[in-house]
Amino acid sequence: MSAETASASSTDDEAPVERRRSPLDEYAEGREPAAGVLMVLAVAAVMVFVACALAAADGTVGGPERHVFHWINGWPDSLQPLLWVFQLAGVLVVPLIAAVLAFWRGRRRLAMALAAVVPLKLLLEHGVVKQLVHRERPGTAICHLDQTCARFRGVPLEGPSFVSGHAIIAWAVATLLWPHLPRRWRGVPVAVALVNSVARIYLGAHSPLDLVGGAAVGVVIGSGLLLALHALNDDGVRP
Repeated sequence: MSAETASASSTDDEAPVERRRSPLDEYAEGREPAAGVLMVLAVAAVMVFVACALAAADGTVGGPERHVFHWINGWPDSLQPLLWVFQLAGVLVVPLIAAVLAFWRGRRRLAMALAAVVPLKLLLEHGVVKQLVHRERPGTAICHLDQTCARFRGVPLEGPSFVSGHAIIAWAVATLLWPHLPRRWRGVPVAVALVNSVARIYLGAHSPLDLVGGAAVGVVIGSGLLLALHALNDDGVRP
């Protein structure tokens, strides 16, 4: 074998083999949401919700969940102003504000999807979930109205707690915005949703599974609305 042939053979051997791209790659890069990935995401979220609902169905808070609640709830009071601000990311007006901004930027279908989060949240939370599972807030389910057993920072001790409406809103918005944001900004709504969930535990408003179940419902709403955008042949997302 000549030197030139050997060199060419070596070059061919070292040439990288291009990996076949999957729909997940395109979704992660912020291209048009892949329907298959969104369906998998929705199914996974439903499974998480069902697991949380089964754990909360008897109305009690188990030992490990109780431990996590007391650990987060016991963080220093100096964190309260910051975490109180983050918990506002789960109020009903947030998706509406995001919808106005999306409409202003020319993303009309995204704006409609964001606005649809509010009625879907109300329907699923109050019309479905809280009709199937009733568990009280930590002030009742964990502390039995004893205000000295935990730190309740401006939140009610009683009332239905599963699932967290704040978590539904925050995670639905985060799911919807993920493929529509530039790569460097995609983690921001996810981080806000995560801190929002932690804040609700810290304030004493919810037990951990209330937040996990609410996050799952939010992801179901967000991925379902992204599937609707996909079906309507949206104009794509920003690179």
